[in-house]
Amino acid sequence: QIDHFGFDENRTFQQRYLVADQNWKKDNGPILFYTGNEGDITWFCNNTGFMWDVAEELNAMLVFAEHRYYGESLPFGNESFSDSKHLNYLTSEQALADFAVLVEYLKMTIAGARHSPVIAIGGSYGGMLAAWFRMKYPHVVVGALAASAPIWQFGDLVPCGTFFSIVTNDFKKSGTGCSESIRNSWDAINHLSSTDTGLQWLSNTFHLCSPLKNLQDAAVLKNWLSETWVNLAMVNYPYKADFLQPLPAWPIQEVCKFLKDPSLSEKLLLQNVFQAVNLYYNYTGEAPCLDVSQTATKSLGEMGWYYQACTEMVMPLCTDGVHDMFEPQKWDFDALSEECYRMWGVRPRLSWILSMYGGKNISSHSNIIFSNGGLDPWSAGGVTQNITNSLVAVVIPDGAHHLDLRSRNPLDPKSVQQARALEICLMKQWI
Repeated sequence: QIDHFGFDENRTFQQRYLVADQNWKKDNGPILFYTGNEGDITWFCNNTGFMWDVAEELNAMLVFAEHRYYGESLPFGNESFSDSKHLNYLTSEQALADFAVLVEYLKMTIAGARHSPVIAIGGSYGGMLAAWFRMKYPHVVVGALAASAPIWQFGDLVPCGTFFSIVTNDFKKSGTGCSESIRNSWDAINHLSSTDTGLQWLSNTFHLCSPLKNLQDAAVLKNWLSETWVNLAMVNYPYKADFLQPLPAWPIQEVCKFLKDPSLSEKLLLQNVFQAVNLYYNYTGEAPCLDVSQTATKSLGEMGWYYQACTEMVMPLCTDGVHDMFEPQKWDFDALSEECYRMWGVRPRLSWILSMYGGKNISSHSNIIFSNGGLDPWSAGGVTQNITNSLVAVVIPDGAHHLDLRSRNPLDPKSVQQARALEICLMKQWI
């Protein structure tokens, strides 16, 4: 159904899902159900090796369900993003209802699955969906593994600055002078972008695909750099990986090798900053130039997520330049609201997620594992302490963004091996 919650719009759409049943024990073996998030489901499927690793041990069927409005699951085809009327059905509630209906459908149509216990698994926004799926549809899923799910990054449940202080800490720990160099780079950019020759120099130095023309472009450059540092913190994995970008092991340590001396002159400092971001965007050496409009993989649906951030997924974030290495920026809800209205003709609802999913008052729920990585900035909004004995927090000090959902790797730190072992142990109890 395009709309599960009203009866006027009665059309349906095609939702894509992937099934792997080679390890499944027919007659009610468990189903591990990946709650798809903001992107193409095949990409999440290929980056969730944990499910493939445990399928054999649990005799489980794997199902990866694509989130509406992403990948190929477009309710109105090419028209899906044309205006706010067509986008009106892009909400977490509608997505959860899709998942619930899909699970019931699979149980009806797959022989021997009628009484299979289903466990929801997801990472990041998908982890939030997994937790919320268990909360809202406890009769459909017996439990949930919510990896790196910032379910408390809403309203005033957590301070808006913690996120960026974690990013900063990752850089601080990865090399002397590293976070200080980045903190000093903003003034250098501001100073240089005040003249045309300076803008030209920045465009050349950063090998930009389209040259900077004015202060607005310089602001875009700074945002792009900030996002790059955040993404590096999220994918600071202990081995070579290709999640948002192809990167070496412990990429922040590699980046910090270029950022040892914060006291350098403006131009030398920024040449080093270029070397650092070039490692992120051009590790393979194939990029002819750097494009400040692209920070992550093409597999993520940025338009859809932008709309969700403009409606219900409002996560307050801020920086102060003291506890973090970024330019000070207060959380400004009104500016967000205006921007969203200009873009989509909609306004965000600041506290709806709290009304819908309970904020911190979730102790009446059960059988949810919240795992978080100590290196992951999103852990700022995550559940990092047990709430009850069946709402369990698993903290992975050396883990970045949902490292536990990735395939086993010989270079995995002990903490993530222990986390996975605990997760499997709890899942076996639910089954």
